[in-house]
Amino acid sequence: MKLARFNRLFGTSGNCFDVAIDHGMFNERTFLAGIENMRTAIDIIAAAAPDAIQLPPGTAPMLQSIPGKARPALVLRTDIANIYGNPLPSALFSEIIDRPVEQAIALDAACVVVNLLMLPNQPEVYRACVRNVNSLKRECEIYGMPLMVEPLVMQDNSKGAYMVDGAIDKILPLVRQAAELGADIIKADPCDDVSEYHRVIEIAQGLPVLVRGGGKVSDEEILARTKVLMEQGARGIVYGRNVIQHANPGGMTRALMAIVHEGATAQEASRHLA
Repeated sequence: MKLARFNRLFGTSGNCFDVAIDHGMFNERTFLAGIENMRTAIDIIAAAAPDAIQLPPGTAPMLQSIPGKARPALVLRTDIANIYGNPLPSALFSEIIDRPVEQAIALDAACVVVNLLMLPNQPEVYRACVRNVNSLKRECEIYGMPLMVEPLVMQDNSKGAYMVDGAIDKILPLVRQAAELGADIIKADPCDDVSEYHRVIEIAQGLPVLVRGGGKVSDEEILARTKVLMEQGARGIVYGRNVIQHANPGGMTRALMAIVHEGATAQEASRHLA
């Protein structure tokens, strides 16, 4: 039942913090900082009790093996791409895992997530992502599995690997396309001026929008930005490197949970880092 799984993510506050630890899926060495030992990383984050942890199929069982009912929900990463290298490989791809929704059900996932990638001058990658979303949509409807789509506008990799484009006029149409393709949840980048993020919320047509964390920034910046984004109407966040690469990942998780669920200010939330 889709609503039951949805409620495992958003809970009584109606908001969600999903910690992304799925970076190893993309075969990029720089993504592995802080998650070299996945068992340790998952245990630390799970103990801090976010709403969900985002994982690939190979390491998802580590989360689901934690005993008891209090462990975070699983968001299952369903696609693989080779777009993060600098320079880019000569042939790019974005492919979905085999029988993704069946795997999600077998792993007791509350949601599946898939990319909708827009890279400069790479229309075939974009086309592959559209196909991936389309193939997932109907499966998710049949099995009652929420579908999270991640519209991701990227800059040219020659400027540096994994550089997102925060131009709101590029983010808006891709977010709207994700909604039109049938997403249940949107996972989108912050725009350059976060005070404009209400426009992203509006273009998503009532779907819950969770904001991506992007690159590693200072504690002050990530907490302050999160507070502004929540005030703009975001229903939560999906952060990875700003949590798992932090000196105190458990404390950062609790700080962000305070903002997402309790409306804490950045200063109030920072007390969890002491």
